[in-house]
Formats: sequence, C-alpha cells, structure tokens
Amino acid sequence: MKVSLTLLLIVASVTTGAPVAHAATGPCRYPADVLDLANWKVALPVDDPALAGVQPLETRQPALASYSLPPYFQVAPGCNGVQFRAPVNGVTQGSSFPRSELREMNGTAKAAWTSTSGVHTMVIRQAITSLPADKTQVMTGQVHNATDEIAAFRLEGRNLFVSNGPQSQYKLVTGDYRLGTVFETKFVVGGGQIKAYYNNVLQATITRNFADAYFKAGMYTLANCALSAPCSTSNYGQSVIHDLRITHTS
Repeated sequence: MKVSLTLLLIVASVTTGAPVAHAATGPCRYPADVLDLANWKVALPVDDPALAGVQPLETRQPALASYSLPPYFQVAPGCNGVQFRAPVNGVTQGSSFPRSELREMNGTAKAAWTSTSGVHTMVIRQAITSLPADKTQVMTGQVHNATDEIAAFRLEGRNLFVSNGPQSQYKLVTGDYRLGTVFETKFVVGGGQIKAYYNNVLQATITRNFADAYFKAGMYTLANCALSAPCSTSNYGQSVIHDLRITHTS
C-alpha cells in the first residue's frame, strides 16, 4: 500500500509532537520556489525541539531551499506568493511578540552593513491579510541593527505608518488600508539616511548613522495573549509576500 508524503508528515508530527516541514503540491512546493531566499533565514513562532528551552524555530540555507511549515510559512494559493503567519500565542525570543519573519543573511553569515557606506535597498510587494484581535497592530518590513528596529512599515487597524525607532507613528502613509490590498514598500539606505517609499512615492527621509544593519521581511504580530483574545492559533497576524528583492551597491 502506498502512503503519501503528506500523510507521513502528519503522522510524524502527531507522534513526536515536533513541528515538521510539509511538502506542498502543485507547480511550486516551497517558499524558495516563489521568492529568492538565497540570502535569508526564517524564524517561526513554534518551539524548536532541538534546542533547550522554548525557542523559535529557525531554518537557514541550504535547508531553507526545500522547507515550509504550514500555516506559518508556506506557498500561498495560486503559487504567486508566500504566506507568513504569527499567532498571538506563538513562541517568542528577545521580544514579547511573535513573528514569522525572514532575516537577511550574507551567505551563511548574518548580514551586517552600515548606513554610511554603500546603498542598501529592500523592495517588498505584499498584502496584509489578517490582524490580531483587540490590539490590531503588525509590522511587515524592517531596517534593523544589532539591538533594535531602526525603521519599519507598521499597520494599526487601517492606518499604515512608517516608524522611526521608538516613534511608531512617525509618518502616516494611508489611513484607509484594506486587508488583502497588494502594495509595495521600499527602503533605500545610504549616506546616513533611510528613504521609505510606498507604491514608489517617497514617504519619509530618516537621518541616522548606524552599523550592523540588516533587513527583515514577513509578519511581526504586535500582540500577544496578554493583549489579545482568544489566546490561540486562530488569532494571528498574516501577510502574503509576492515579491522580495534586496540589492547592495558600494
């Protein structure tokens, strides 16, 4: 008797209690078939059973090239995007909020560049498709350094902002974002400035010098079980990334 790979994976998950990578069907099986993930790693809001204590599950290249974990990180229907989901009860580390996010890499090393040398660009074409209850706030793309976020696109209800460090509502981009609407964001970092664009229109110019910088993309749910109910996997932030590009020039 033949047993499908999907069935074997489900059985393995039930038997061990550990998250496992699932194979999708159709013209593309893995997120790396849709997006260029050569210089990224992914962190997901589920426990990594291989590590002591409760810690988010990370996957790097080359394993990332043939990896997915529904519903947190999977090919979207139609094979034209990648779904990122972070429920309010997800596993966290270094933050009280859960994330299903890509972190920029430089091959096998963590990317670390400066705002004063070269030009560093990230373009994301995406749609936010779900917000957590009560505290309806998520973050969907960041410029980060070794200690904290530097700038980000942040949705609060229907208000989409560019943040500037602790100034979470630094620049209102639109007050009428509708869930599921595809939009494009772009960060261009160079010369000690961050330029933030929404649908190719400049929204903010932030002057800051920093090092050990990198990009992040995906879903960072800015809510948890203390701030949002129900405390379950049915309550989450979610986005679908249709295109993701990073470039660095000297």
